[in-house]
Parts: sequence; C-alpha cells; structure tokens
Amino acid sequence: MSSLMVITYYGAACFKVQSGDFVLAFNPPAKESEYKSPRFGADVVFVSKNDKDYNGWENLAKKGDESAKTLLIDGKGEYETRGIHIKGIGSNGGKINTVYALSLEDINICHLGAFGEKDIDPKLKADVGEVDILFLPIGGSGALDPQKAAGIAAHIEPKIVIPMHYKEVQLKQFLKEFGSEGVKPADKLTIKRKDLADKKTEVVVLEPAV
Repeated sequence: MSSLMVITYYGAACFKVQSGDFVLAFNPPAKESEYKSPRFGADVVFVSKNDKDYNGWENLAKKGDESAKTLLIDGKGEYETRGIHIKGIGSNGGKINTVYALSLEDINICHLGAFGEKDIDPKLKADVGEVDILFLPIGGSGALDPQKAAGIAAHIEPKIVIPMHYKEVQLKQFLKEFGSEGVKPADKLTIKRKDLADKKTEVVVLEPAV
C-alpha cells in the first residue's frame, strides 16, 4: 500500500479512506436515505448502525470473484484484512452503535459512528487506544451535539478531528467550542504519518463530495 492516505467526506457519517488502490468506506447511506450515497468500489465497508443513513453498503460492493469481493464489517468484534487489525466496539448502551478503530499506513483512525453518550467510557477509550484521526459526529439523530462533541474530542485527544453529520449552525457552534472559528473547509485531506509528528489537536472540515 501507498504511504499516502486520502480522506474524502460524502455527508452524514460517510467517508472514503484510500491508500493506493485499497479503499475503505464508512457508513454509506442506503437508497431510502435523504442523503445521497457515493458510487465507488470499496474493499471494506464499515456500518456503525442498522439505519438507512448508515447501512447502504451494497451501493459500494465490488462485483467479481471471491478474492475481489467487498468485506462488510457491521458490528463489534475483531477483524483482520490485508494485514490491518480492526476493532469494532459497541457503544450507546441499548441503542446499537459500533465504534471502529484501526491503523492504516501507521495512522490510527477512529470513527465514532452514531455515538451519543455524554462521556467516553474508560473501557471504550482503552479499546480505541491512541487516535490520530477522529471522525466525530456533532449532530444527527441520537448523536452528540456540538458542545458534547467538543468535550469528547478533548477527552480522546486525537491529532486531527474531522466533524461529521452536521448542519451549518452546528458546525459553527462546534468550531466556536473548539476555538477553531477560522478553519476553512477543504475538498479532501491528504496526509502521511510524518505530517502528524508533534501535531496538537487540529480540526479539519471537509466539504461533502456529493
């Protein structure tokens, strides 16, 4: 795999994370969702919640022989693919949501899905481990509001926070809470491990690509 990682946001909780020709996708919306699903082939698709805004994985499924098929990961547990170790960790008590943590190109990624708890459970934080890039909901039904989201990010202490599932007013409030009002949206994030050296927590806002 390439040492370069490219992250693209597609609205709601949906992201494409690509390294070379290896493609991960998180929470693509289903056809029934009000959110538009992207169209690309993914090697691995993560689904955090069995909900139309998160579970449209078939839209990104590769067609072909067994070796080329898309791997669906849709719940808690430990997984391995292409030498990448992945953790799916349950959260939100009785409301099923899966948080995903993995390392790609020596960069630790955590996607909180539809996380809605006011605090990070110590066990969840330990399971997630050190986080370089955090995909953080700051709106959405049953998920965090901007104020709580800022507190969660401060607790996890990632190098980069990428907010998701928000409307403009929620984004403005989150950036104010985080002291990052001057952040300008970007089309995508292109990053290498060395770019994270000595970095303190920074907010990166990505424009939805759909």
